[in-house]
Amino acid sequence: MGCKVGLKFVLGWAVNTSPDSSMAFEMVPPIAPIPAATAPAAASAPQPRHMFVFGAGFVGRYVSERLLAQGWMVSGTCTSVAKKRELESLGMCASVFDATESNLEDLPSLQDATHLLVSIPPIPGIGDPVINSKEDLKRILNLGNLQWLCYLSTTSVYGDCGGALVDEDHTVNPMSESAKLRYTAEKGWLNLMDDPDLSAFILRLGGIYGPGRSALDTLAKSKSLSQRQKMRESKQYTARIHVADIYQAILASMSLRCARKIFNVVDDDPAPRTEVFTFARSLIERMYPDLIAESIEAISTGLDSQARIIPAEKRVSNARLKQELGVKLLHPTYRSGLQSILDSW
Repeated sequence: MGCKVGLKFVLGWAVNTSPDSSMAFEMVPPIAPIPAATAPAAASAPQPRHMFVFGAGFVGRYVSERLLAQGWMVSGTCTSVAKKRELESLGMCASVFDATESNLEDLPSLQDATHLLVSIPPIPGIGDPVINSKEDLKRILNLGNLQWLCYLSTTSVYGDCGGALVDEDHTVNPMSESAKLRYTAEKGWLNLMDDPDLSAFILRLGGIYGPGRSALDTLAKSKSLSQRQKMRESKQYTARIHVADIYQAILASMSLRCARKIFNVVDDDPAPRTEVFTFARSLIERMYPDLIAESIEAISTGLDSQARIIPAEKRVSNARLKQELGVKLLHPTYRSGLQSILDSW
């Protein structure tokens, strides 16, 4: 008959408990713990991409919607409770924020941002309302893991160039108060943080248009032009850019690591505003002949053709955008852009 043999461990001693044995004790070395250095390292989860948008307006919302569809976390600010609800319905974490009164501490998600898009215009007499809180902003951002920062500026910072073709290295000479404030804001955002791992970009945008904001929409709604819009009609050259191409430029800039760069974001055709409206009218009349009751002349400035031409203008180059960011414009001219908007109606 076989016997059962067993060992019991008592305080490091092995005790033979088989029936045939006497209580024999044998010292067995205790099992040593695995040194911390040799323990398998836990795999670090990739950091979630989190875009924070200061000013989720026309461009900010367009960008946010598309990043959300790609699986990003997106937070941002807006100016009213109604807009906050709209942004939240898209999946954003939105906050009503008055940069002249609110505190940056009211934006807890700002600290968690890996990417920061700034689309808030400067305020006359104040300047950029966020960069004015520079020290608080730096402290909050330094607590997180910010990798990329982008400020949306304007080509108006170049000022009067006499119709010359200007690139990003051209002398900046802002003429209006708003353009001067924009240029000051550019410098503030570009030099906000000294972190060498942070990529920071200034995108100088032309006149922004897209679905819901275009010459087509102005004509279809029979809206009268504002005084500012009428003044633009007298320009011989007008830089413009479709919002979809702004989004392209933003995405492309994320591929440049540890860079500090300025890019003009404009299309290939700085056509005058009246030409754009004439083309928009022709598109609408072809598709919806009864939609427009008002004539193009009725919304013009009433100036004669000679008075409309202002010799002191500029044509803005987008060569750097194409060469260094590799952006191939979806809408290189207003004709393509307006046609795409009409096709979406």
